[in-house]
Amino acid sequence: MTETTEKGDYVHIDKFDRAYANKVMLILAGMVMTVMYVEGMLTPSLPTITQDFNVSASQGSLILAMYMVGGVAATPILGKLGDLYGKKLIMVITLGVYAVAVSVTGFSPNFEFMIVSRTIQGVGMAVMPLGMALVREEFPKELIPRAQAVISAMFGAGFAVSLPLGSLVSNDYGWRWTYHSAIPVVVILLVISLIVIKESRFRKPHVKVDAIGAGILAVSLSLIILALSEGQVWGWVSLNTIAFATVGLAMFIPLILYELRYTRKGGEAILNFRLLSIRNVMVANIALTAAGAGMFLSMFALTYRFAYDFQDSIWVTGISLIPFALGTIIFGPLAGVLVTRTGVKPLSIAGALVTAAGFMLQATLPGYNGVLIFEFVCGAGLSLINATVINLIVLTVNPRDMGLATAMNGTFRSLGSSIGAPVAGSLIATYTTTSLMQGPRGILVPVVIPAGTAFYYSFVIAALVFVATALLMPLSREILGRGRKPRQVYGDRPRADVAAGPE
Repeated sequence: MTETTEKGDYVHIDKFDRAYANKVMLILAGMVMTVMYVEGMLTPSLPTITQDFNVSASQGSLILAMYMVGGVAATPILGKLGDLYGKKLIMVITLGVYAVAVSVTGFSPNFEFMIVSRTIQGVGMAVMPLGMALVREEFPKELIPRAQAVISAMFGAGFAVSLPLGSLVSNDYGWRWTYHSAIPVVVILLVISLIVIKESRFRKPHVKVDAIGAGILAVSLSLIILALSEGQVWGWVSLNTIAFATVGLAMFIPLILYELRYTRKGGEAILNFRLLSIRNVMVANIALTAAGAGMFLSMFALTYRFAYDFQDSIWVTGISLIPFALGTIIFGPLAGVLVTRTGVKPLSIAGALVTAAGFMLQATLPGYNGVLIFEFVCGAGLSLINATVINLIVLTVNPRDMGLATAMNGTFRSLGSSIGAPVAGSLIATYTTTSLMQGPRGILVPVVIPAGTAFYYSFVIAALVFVATALLMPLSREILGRGRKPRQVYGDRPRADVAAGPE
């Protein structure tokens, strides 16, 4: 296998193997759906898990956050290994590690073991960028936006399936069985991928893996997340909280210096400033970081709101989160169809503003029926962002950089997601009230539960993040829309050999 060249880097629409490409897309969509199923089925059980292990809500946020930290460290490394040795090979190995981690997490004897296994389980986050890169190789440029929209919609489909099914299993048999039930699905997907998917055509055999950069970023992020998660227990102005947060933030300085030096020497750093200097890549990564933060912040906050504010069971909590998933399922594919006509900017700006409005309505109108409607609005807005903004990267960078670019995008998504849950967990643990709840033998006992203020601040913060995202998107360079053909830009200038409409 030789390194790809720019000539002929796209599959021509009249010559590509439609049947095989559709098989690849369906398998990858199934992988994404399964990974999101594993995450979604766990979500309604978060309050129960924290009670079982006797930890606070802020500490419980580590269950989601450290999964993302694992993804932050693993995704860029696995993406680059995909460029070096083949995306299929690395994806199959990733699924194998993921299957083992899913298997052992269900048997966690204590909270610390679960956090470690969840961190390893974060390798599942690499499935999305590896899959996007494979889709990029098999589909012609005219069909890439629709293929990506279908895969993005599987995020919502995974949640839609997992929330009622996972909450039903957890409610009747315990949260551990939600993990046990996922193991056969992951193994089946692994075998199907091994048999059906062909190895990637594009390789870059002489590039080194930036393991040091990934390690520094993971350690830095872990310290910040621990400060957010443990701050309520340690005290927000305690030495431990301040030290962890300060050291974590300070580590970004040597990280940036190292990544700049690594890039200047010709290496492909996980924070590759050569790619980040491209407007579309920078804008897309920031926007999808916000989307990741907003999604995990909202899912964590909504779960606790249903469990405590509305006193729902695990089963009812799972059902109550379905409107969020339905919003992503309905509007993800729709965005894939519309984006080639409207362009990325209009849909992404609309998505950011719709999401911001949904979160503000969540904050100010807290009635149960309203919450169901507004979470649907948030899911719809997020799907518009996820399904459209990724095109700024895929249709801008050179195919030889696709593995690096999509892996770096996965890193930014995970970065936002890993912060979202601890922010919500910190607010939930800090703003509390005491309520009388029914205990054993029907006796009313005082219980400390999250106050409405915690949910208010969580959703207001999320709304402000998406308003900022809407203001950022006009800085990108449009690559789709009426009068334009999908084109490869390769930086901030379109290629001379690719037809482009008027700017």
